[in-house]
Amino acid sequence: MKDEFYFPSKDGNTEVHTIEWKPEGEVKAVLQMCHGMVEYIDRYDEFARFLCGQGYYVVGNDHLGHGKSVQSKSEYGYFQKKYGNACLLGDMHTLRTRTMNKYPDVPYFMLGHNMGSVMLRQYIQMYGNGLAGAILIGVVAEQPHIVLNFGRTLCKGIAVFKGGHHRSKLVDRMVNGSFKRKFKPAHTRADWITSDEERLEMYINDPLCSFMFTVNAYYHMFDGMQQMEKKESTFMIPKHLPILLAAGMDDPVGGFGKGVRKIYEKYQAAGIKDVSLRLYAGDRHELLNETDRQQVFEDMLEWMESRIE
Repeated sequence: MKDEFYFPSKDGNTEVHTIEWKPEGEVKAVLQMCHGMVEYIDRYDEFARFLCGQGYYVVGNDHLGHGKSVQSKSEYGYFQKKYGNACLLGDMHTLRTRTMNKYPDVPYFMLGHNMGSVMLRQYIQMYGNGLAGAILIGVVAEQPHIVLNFGRTLCKGIAVFKGGHHRSKLVDRMVNGSFKRKFKPAHTRADWITSDEERLEMYINDPLCSFMFTVNAYYHMFDGMQQMEKKESTFMIPKHLPILLAAGMDDPVGGFGKGVRKIYEKYQAAGIKDVSLRLYAGDRHELLNETDRQQVFEDMLEWMESRIE
């Protein structure tokens, strides 16, 4: 069964849109999903229904500035002026707390894709205790400190003159401009998303996947990544927390697997005892929308099942 509900965001103004998928019988475990940049949680419906059929309760919210978690069209791609990144993390934690109150005695997993993987990496540094596992897919490769610092400074400067709601083509090209270079001749603006032509067409024509991030949101994203990548932050992740990193070998966001492997090695070096890496040959950015997605579904399920006590 699929239901929708709202809860108050940490931004103090917005009602956060949330979807839950309930299995028919007993709940075996919970999976909370964190979607990526410029998309929304209902795009995960097929995967959620698959897990529901296996006894999992699945839940996820539209982040601030995405999907139905907006007050007006001008808010798409906008977080909160001062505490944007913290608000997203706070909303994730609010949903986890609410869900754990519903199902207090079952294993609790979290999954993050793209920007959601960045948010989840930050989240487990703060609230990793008590989780049965964290799944990071469409993993974003780490960036040099100097690059992130330049991005923050640029966004802050633009916001001073044009406001935080301004959408900068320059900043957007800095972040996304290089992703389609490998895929020539490029047939769409997003050939790097998936090799499944039908799913790509759906993505291209979806207005909720077509807006541009504001300089406010980019600033908070860069800032959060800077904090997340610090060595001391990585050491805050509970050593016993199982982590799965999964990405396509043809995904430019993860450095075609190389950037994802570096994070895997970084987590191992930090002493995290159960870290797994899965790289899918031929797959691009959205593993859950790829031509072999059924295999990906099965692999995710198998990983969680093996970590349920």
